[in-house]
Amino acid sequence: MPSSPTPSPTPEPSGVRRRSLLGAAAAAPVLASLAGAGSASAAPVASATAGPAGGPRALPGGGDLGPNVIVFDPSTANIQGRLDEIFKQQESAQFGTGRYALLFKPGTYSGLNAQLGFYTSIAGLGLSPDDTTINGDVTVDAGWFDGNATQNFWRSAENLALVPVSGTNRWAVSQAAPFRRMHVRGGLNLAPDGYGWASGGYIADSRIDGTVGPYSQQQWYTRDSSVGGWLNAVWNMVFSGVEGAPAQSFPEPPYTTLETTPVSREKPFLYLDGDEYRVFLPEKRTGARGVSWGNGTPRGTSLPLAQFYVAGPDDSAATLNQALEEGLHLLLTPGIYHLDRTVEVNRAGTVVLGLGYATLIPDNGVTALKVADVDGVRLAGFLVDAGPVNSSTLLEVGPEGASADHSANPTTVQDVFVRIGGAGPGKATTSLVVNSRHTIVDHTWVWRADHGDGVGWETNRADYGVVVNGDDVLITGLFVEHFNKYDVQWNGERGRTVFFQNEKAYDAPDQAAIQNGSIKGYAAYKVGDDVTEHEGWGLGSYCYYNVNPSIVQHHGFAAPNRSGVRFHGLLVVSLGGNGQYECVINDTGSPTSGTDTVPSKVVQYP
Repeated sequence: MPSSPTPSPTPEPSGVRRRSLLGAAAAAPVLASLAGAGSASAAPVASATAGPAGGPRALPGGGDLGPNVIVFDPSTANIQGRLDEIFKQQESAQFGTGRYALLFKPGTYSGLNAQLGFYTSIAGLGLSPDDTTINGDVTVDAGWFDGNATQNFWRSAENLALVPVSGTNRWAVSQAAPFRRMHVRGGLNLAPDGYGWASGGYIADSRIDGTVGPYSQQQWYTRDSSVGGWLNAVWNMVFSGVEGAPAQSFPEPPYTTLETTPVSREKPFLYLDGDEYRVFLPEKRTGARGVSWGNGTPRGTSLPLAQFYVAGPDDSAATLNQALEEGLHLLLTPGIYHLDRTVEVNRAGTVVLGLGYATLIPDNGVTALKVADVDGVRLAGFLVDAGPVNSSTLLEVGPEGASADHSANPTTVQDVFVRIGGAGPGKATTSLVVNSRHTIVDHTWVWRADHGDGVGWETNRADYGVVVNGDDVLITGLFVEHFNKYDVQWNGERGRTVFFQNEKAYDAPDQAAIQNGSIKGYAAYKVGDDVTEHEGWGLGSYCYYNVNPSIVQHHGFAAPNRSGVRFHGLLVVSLGGNGQYECVINDTGSPTSGTDTVPSKVVQYP
């Protein structure tokens, strides 16, 4: 492991780090000075006069982006004051109701430090990150939590170039905090000030000219990017398609490195073409390596905002479905959307893009969103939060039995996050179900809450995190935590996962509560008994049974023992000795022991 100029602390159990809780933060009042001031608007545009069936279209496309999308240009007065005001509101509002998107028109900005709190997204509005340059920083730190970055969730940075004041930008985040399409003309520090605990994270389609220093970061996934160097590793660092990545060396240092990413298609993004807002849809890449925007205009297509229904949190599910039925895409502006019925995406090529962590809550046990078995749907940039009435599922990609071939134009699910509990009682039997073939899930955090409001073994009951039934599904950047049974259950053929991070549920009351027939505990990642082909790279599972530390988990991973089912770079960790693993995968791998939080690793299986 390369030496670092600042000693990297020994990582503390993530249960300890997350267990020192703040209660559910009460949402601060909405900033009066932001209501309507500086918000993005585009004159409402009457979309095409006919819907797909030839009838009149009742809902308009385009329109105002609402008060919580704040747009800056280089001539805007007091940008720093505006940024500071939003950060003050959002810094510790972990389960608050505020949602903000901070958008910067192309140009150069100087002397800024954009500190990002919860549910805050910052993005440039150019086609390339280099169209929008901030001579300054986009900062995430952990002062609000005494230097502990392990709860720095739900925030993002996208499509900007940064020239950090000190030469290094600080991005100390954990789950659900993507760093996409960024160009850092300097280094990137992934640890908080003081180098306290951190549990992240995700970088994609980004260029960091200097060195990335993860320091205390327990795990990290970087995809299709370029880095000037990478400093160290703690438990599990995974790279695919990254120029400058460290060489494959798992188990020590624990680097899992793929030269390319099998298939990728970057997340859709909002940009300005002159004075017109459009949404860019990057094209699919196979065997991808490096950024998608390195040689001028990125490859792909774009859609005018007039083809989107610009939704606000007051819109009902019926209105969202009407817009979809009329052939419009959905742009979900920041806010919390209560749904009394399922949002149904039935048309090929539909885009559902959220801004500022737009949040969907099913109020009466419905599924929040379902996608038909069609080509090329793109879901991106929103949070699904379980409601108090149990939903059988929260998000379904394809109906049961979906079988169409989508290899030429897959559905993509990117920066779509799921939460059960934390902001209040929530229940769901299964969070995310993928039935459609060739689906790409690119960065998700599916989380049964271990802290906040409405948390308990039965209070926020959620048996399964992610269930994959479709064949040929690829997941890059899979974070799934704390489910009552299987966190991931994979039944489809030829599935592939590049990077997996998991914690088993903290709050199991006793051994009997997790017993899986004759097996002690449900695996974090279970490949179905009938599957003949599957492959995974860089997968880790951690246990922290803090309610009953005597609980034993037989293994973190379970899969059929077949030559076509292969894993590379597996590890399990007992956090501080609160529970133990007997094996890593099936009956293979050394048991964890003691309280030293030392991983047990398997380099290849079988």
